[in-house]
Amino acid sequence: MAKNAPAFTCTSCGAAHKKWAGRCDSCGAWNSVIEEAPLSAGPKSLGGKGRVIALTDLATQADPPPRATSGMEELDRVLGGGLVEASAILVGGDPGIGKSTLLLQAAAAFARNGVKSMYISGEEATAQVQMRAQRLGLADAPVFLGAETNLRDILTTLDAERPGLAIIDSIQTMWLDTVESAPGSVSQVRSAAHELVTFAKKRGVAIILVGHVTKDGQIAGPRVVEHMVDTVLYFEGERGHHFRILRAVKNRFGPAAEIGVFEMTGDGLSQVTNPSALFLSDRDKPAPGSAVFAGIEGTRPVLTEIQALVSPSPLGTPRRTVVGLDSGRLSTILAVLEARCGIPFAGLDVYLNVAGGMRVSEPAADLAVAAALLSAREDVAIPPDMVLFGEISLSGALRPVAQTENRLKEAMKLGFTQAIAPSRSKMAGVEGMAVRQMPDLTAFVGEMFGAG
Repeated sequence: MAKNAPAFTCTSCGAAHKKWAGRCDSCGAWNSVIEEAPLSAGPKSLGGKGRVIALTDLATQADPPPRATSGMEELDRVLGGGLVEASAILVGGDPGIGKSTLLLQAAAAFARNGVKSMYISGEEATAQVQMRAQRLGLADAPVFLGAETNLRDILTTLDAERPGLAIIDSIQTMWLDTVESAPGSVSQVRSAAHELVTFAKKRGVAIILVGHVTKDGQIAGPRVVEHMVDTVLYFEGERGHHFRILRAVKNRFGPAAEIGVFEMTGDGLSQVTNPSALFLSDRDKPAPGSAVFAGIEGTRPVLTEIQALVSPSPLGTPRRTVVGLDSGRLSTILAVLEARCGIPFAGLDVYLNVAGGMRVSEPAADLAVAAALLSAREDVAIPPDMVLFGEISLSGALRPVAQTENRLKEAMKLGFTQAIAPSRSKMAGVEGMAVRQMPDLTAFVGEMFGAG
């Protein structure tokens, strides 16, 4: 490519192209390739030798990194036990979901625990952030507040103040004067993230970057930003529900897929210490089409209620509506029920929902989904004190899942006395609960609904 030749980059995945194309060859996205000013290719040759880097072996054990806790147990849990010095964290979420509220509360919590905290807003004026702080009761927190989008000025301020935590809200509003493109473009986002992450590593400052999300729910900008940072968090939730979930999808200093549950109130976000009780509705009266799934989110067990509704369809093609679960997984379970158990759902509308707006992606929810569907179809209620979990294979067999003991112990804490699990499940140390093990889906249908 010539020195001053235009560069074409995909806004979805960040892949570089020699010319414009309607479809990106790397990720398959349409109308995502844009022209932008090329970045410097760096020196053509090295002028001299570099230094020899220090090497070590795999047996050497380094001390764990020091962590600073905020006092917000749900936030500290998702971070892996606390905030690590010189770490870079990327937080994404839908507009208006509460990212700024959460991070302002986090900055105040860390500041009150002795961590010098700075909040830089590129989207709001300082007066707007101060009004939010007063509404949340955080006006007395020792947080340094600023409003700026020029990254050069921000880095100069950070270098002079040397805070322990710096929050940048958001990375899409930052611009670097050495890059000739608009703020929010691929080049600007990539360059700004690189400068901030490099500064964090060199100066020992923990930096939290706020990222916008696309209509597909992915963090906007090149995916290389997610590779630059140490931790990627998603703040999830539905506008109509009062709870929010902070989910770790990447964490170099702790377990991935960990979740923290918060409740949106008039005074901001409050922690939910027992999320299982939040996601379960009134279980006193049994109702057809309802099944409780004992799942695992990260390292914590969480019980959720799966609801199903099956009704005759007036349409030629029945509806399949799913909320909180993978629609492809529902189609697979319906096909297995028809092919292996002889229970058809043709001509029936199927509606499936996870109560409370929770999203379940674990394959262990297959058995609870099948139980809810059969309960709704046969109009037979599942006992309210029963939990279910197990993965369904295409042959109809039930496959055991991990952490069976933790699932059952969490269910016992909430008063459940019965459970159905796949055969060969490890249940050492679980007493006081009647557990029935099923080898396949046919045996489960015969046991619970008297058919198979």
